[in-house]
Amino acid sequence: MKKVILVILLLLFVTGCGRSENEIILATEAGFAPYEYYENGEIVGIDIDIAREVAKELGKELIVKDIAFDSIINEIKTGKSDFAAAGISYTEERAKAVAFSNNYADSRQVVLVRSDSTINSSADLKNAKIAVQLGSVADTYVTSKYKKAEIIRQKKYLATIQDLEDGKADCVVMDELPAKEILKTKENMRILDKALVVDSYGIIVKHSNKELLDVINSVIKRMQDDGSLDASILRHTTK
Repeated sequence: MKKVILVILLLLFVTGCGRSENEIILATEAGFAPYEYYENGEIVGIDIDIAREVAKELGKELIVKDIAFDSIINEIKTGKSDFAAAGISYTEERAKAVAFSNNYADSRQVVLVRSDSTINSSADLKNAKIAVQLGSVADTYVTSKYKKAEIIRQKKYLATIQDLEDGKADCVVMDELPAKEILKTKENMRILDKALVVDSYGIIVKHSNKELLDVINSVIKRMQDDGSLDASILRHTTK
């Protein structure tokens, strides 16, 4: 009987580990170009370039997990992934749950509308149907700012674009860089001139993982100083 229990415990231990010590796992939501997106079946982007440099610094193989954006915080808290990058904006609420790296990108939240839309400024949003990605800064902002608006929340931000295209939403509030990427293929859309809010992006880890956080901050600083971060941004926004 004791042998049976021992075997079960060993199986649970092996299953629970589920990964090699030579691997480091990044959680992301790979539909947010230019930060993370699929190209030829592979997840690439600005965040992925940073993550690869972190893995290289640690001498580990990078494993990228594509999950829903609103699951990412819990993914890190529970230790299923080591770190996460997905255009994650710093907020005080999120910082209570996970630790943030230094800022590596400034984000402007903008309003994307159809070309023929009568929405021309933020004042026109008060009674609009606004599509946002669930759990994003845009979601938090428009929920608190536009009490009379109808907020349409989608797990994937590309679904918000589809809602706008199908007429289910009057506009989408989202990060400026991905919005500009959308305009490359959607000639029937435009971005309003003024940003709604400006925030910053960071990479997140478990609060207890200070060693990894220090490495991430070191890599971000190096990439900022040597120009490789700017090169990554340029490479992923000029395709």
